[in-house]
Amino acid sequence: MEKLVGKAGKGGGKPSMWSGVPRWARTCTVFGAVLMLLSGVVLVGYEALLARYEGAVGKADLFGDQAAGAQERKSDIKGPLNILLVGIDPRKPETPPLADSIMVLHVPESMDRAYLFSMPRDLVVDIPKFDKAGYQGGTGKLNGAMSHGSLVQGQNPSAPQGFELLAKTVQKVTGIERFDAGAIINFTGFQKIVDAMGGVDMYIERDVTSEHREPDGTHRKGNPNGPGYIGPQAEYKKGNQHLSGWQALDYVRQRYPKNGVPDSDYGRQRHQQQFVKAMVKQAFSADVVTNPIKLDKVIRAAGQSLTFNGRGSSVVDFAVALKGVRAENVELIKLPGGGIGTGNNYKGEQFVPAVSDFFTALKNEQLDAFLLEHPEFRNRNK
Repeated sequence: MEKLVGKAGKGGGKPSMWSGVPRWARTCTVFGAVLMLLSGVVLVGYEALLARYEGAVGKADLFGDQAAGAQERKSDIKGPLNILLVGIDPRKPETPPLADSIMVLHVPESMDRAYLFSMPRDLVVDIPKFDKAGYQGGTGKLNGAMSHGSLVQGQNPSAPQGFELLAKTVQKVTGIERFDAGAIINFTGFQKIVDAMGGVDMYIERDVTSEHREPDGTHRKGNPNGPGYIGPQAEYKKGNQHLSGWQALDYVRQRYPKNGVPDSDYGRQRHQQQFVKAMVKQAFSADVVTNPIKLDKVIRAAGQSLTFNGRGSSVVDFAVALKGVRAENVELIKLPGGGIGTGNNYKGEQFVPAVSDFFTALKNEQLDAFLLEHPEFRNRNK
């Protein structure tokens, strides 16, 4: 696979309603939610267009403090902001959802940059009591909070209700008093987004082989003589690559040292962050934003993959507020930790002591100073 460079659209002819798109499209930051955050600064006359995209986004009460859409729309969103982004990979409606990816986007008061960090899904935490689901509270892995909170008597589990308990748990761990917005992203939907924009250009930091897919994308067969899979494996070579939807999703799922990810789930977190940033950059490249048909497919695919709650504000409201943020101004953060126990005695993950200092710096708006003293907390693409 070789890196492909998107071609800019050609000019000429009568200007269309899409002629202003490249300017507002660049205001997006990261993750599938942010693919919907379209700056309203130059969108006079685009009301119908915005309604089309905003209407595609799923809405739910993710925080348990309002009926979805019940509050009046706001336009005075100010920093600092903390946004909780949770990726799930739903299988069966009757199966309680697990949070496959848990990310926090922090936007400082200046509203001109952002910090994105991941919470290890196997982090051992105290999960608070949650009466809605009949959960009495206890110690467990962070991703299980969503599962515990999702239970609804006599009905299939509710991912939005599970999000509420997960948010409360993340707040307890990080010291964040309140999330200003949240989103549930269906990871399978990312494949549709990537394919809609013709693939994604991404730097692969080391050779990785797939645990789950063959080179043509078909699923590997189960091992009849034991655990795991058999058959040829898809490969992702170090360097700049152009990935299709299934390749990108498969790559960011890999987490085993035997497949080329020596730091296991921490490596997977890093790859997911790198993918998110690459995906947003690709989605708003000239190849996409100057092509109205492709752009329409990308944004609608993003909306179909997303459930958003802005606590009274819409995705467009947040777009206007975040118009000063650019993808290149998003700092990718890693929170170092290590396992509790090994082998059959493995209990989960725990943070190193310095992470508590990171959360203190986050609360006090001192992340830049903290990162100068702790450069090991920066996630690098190369």
